[in-house]
Amino acid sequence: MRKSVAIVEDDPKLRDQLVEILGTAPDLKCVGAFASGEEAVKSIPAQNPDVVLMDIKLPGMSGIQCVAQLKRLSPALQIIMVTVYKDSERIFMALKAGADGYLLKSGPPSQLLDAVRDVTTGGAPISTHIARKVVEHFRPLTADHQEDKDLSHREHQVLTLLASGFIYKEIADQLGIGVTTVRTYVTKICEKMHVRNRLEAVAKRRSD
Repeated sequence: MRKSVAIVEDDPKLRDQLVEILGTAPDLKCVGAFASGEEAVKSIPAQNPDVVLMDIKLPGMSGIQCVAQLKRLSPALQIIMVTVYKDSERIFMALKAGADGYLLKSGPPSQLLDAVRDVTTGGAPISTHIARKVVEHFRPLTADHQEDKDLSHREHQVLTLLASGFIYKEIADQLGIGVTTVRTYVTKICEKMHVRNRLEAVAKRRSD
């Protein structure tokens, strides 16, 4: 079954490009393209797409505000920010609002398509540059950190690869394990680190 995707982008040229990119994937379909957050909030919950591609800078309601409202209306909705902004403030505001991924518009079309597929299977697609920002924003965990000590060697490996921006399939290939096994490790990591999801696990790198 094809995964459904909605787009929120105010630039008509970029919006058409995103629709065109999605049209090249036989397993994905675009079910709506909106020029503002207000339009998106009115229409997307009823359409119930699997994924939303969200710009940050929109007329009126910002993309970050739109994410927060859509998540309140449809908590299971998967939202990927697709933007030119690389600054830490916007990155963390978007993730805090509920974004499930963060991609730069400068990335290749294949990265966008892979990100849509990845987020529907529990991944958290983040451009490598953005992943580095997340890692650098926090100090590394010290050896004394109890939550860090609780992680197994393999869980450390999985967390490190997540923080480097690898998607689940890439982690599985790197470690020679299955994608389902990677998801199991991520679940255990989240439990041990007392966080809700893989993005919080990556972000929680500050020492007590």
